Amino acid sequence: MKIVLLRVGIDSGCGGIQGPLLDSHSNFEYIPIPDGTGTDSRTYGTEFGEHGRKFVDYFPLSRHETMMLQSIHYDPEFGTFTYGDPTSLKARLRYLERGDLLIFYCGLQGWGDCPAKPMLYIMGYFEVAMAGRASRIGELEVRRQFSENFHVRHPRIYSKDEDRLVLVKGGRGSRLLNRAVLMSQAGKDRRGRSLKVLSREMRKIFGDFEGRVSIQRSSPRWVRPEFVGTAAEFVRSLD
Repeated sequence: MKIVLLRVGIDSGCGGIQGPLLDSHSNFEYIPIPDGTGTDSRTYGTEFGEHGRKFVDYFPLSRHETMMLQSIHYDPEFGTFTYGDPTSLKARLRYLERGDLLIFYCGLQGWGDCPAKPMLYIMGYFEVAMAGRASRIGELEVRRQFSENFHVRHPRIYSKDEDRLVLVKGGRGSRLLNRAVLMSQAGKDRRGRSLKVLSREMRKIFGDFEGRVSIQRSSPRWVRPEFVGTAAEFVRSLD
């Protein structure tokens, strides 16, 4: 069994805000990143989150007019549980197999009356049903299993990405969590600059990725075999 952690969702570098943490009970909203191509008809002004608000409501008022019309790159999507990426950074995800876990985490910050500082939280996971490059999966199966994925639903994008596109399908047991789970703490890099690192508590569950405890960026983090059992049990226990 293999387990990998992957950062997704809007953040200060891609979208300009952290996702909203709504209260002290860790209720949250998963907000996808902007669609840089302007292709998708879904926008922050048209789409609603799990808590009944339009995504645009979570942006500062000064940005509402702009973000109202900004199209969304919905990936991962938790309607049919698909994830896709054509970049070399995520290429190894094609080796995931049925029964593996793809765990998603995101940046969240207190919103409204919630004072929480920006940190990283586990927000959902896929119990992998299948994975591979789109070109190897085959056109018919891609359309059948991944039609709701951003990279597949838009013909122009799919045509451009197909040869490099890695797709992951979540099966039974996959879910977007009801409550986010804190996984980071404040740390510093070698130059003394602040960054978010895997918390000491979470290192007991996931290991330390051979000393690569910085989880601020989107590079996948693969759990070492000796921690796989503990990590799987923990994640599957989450609400």
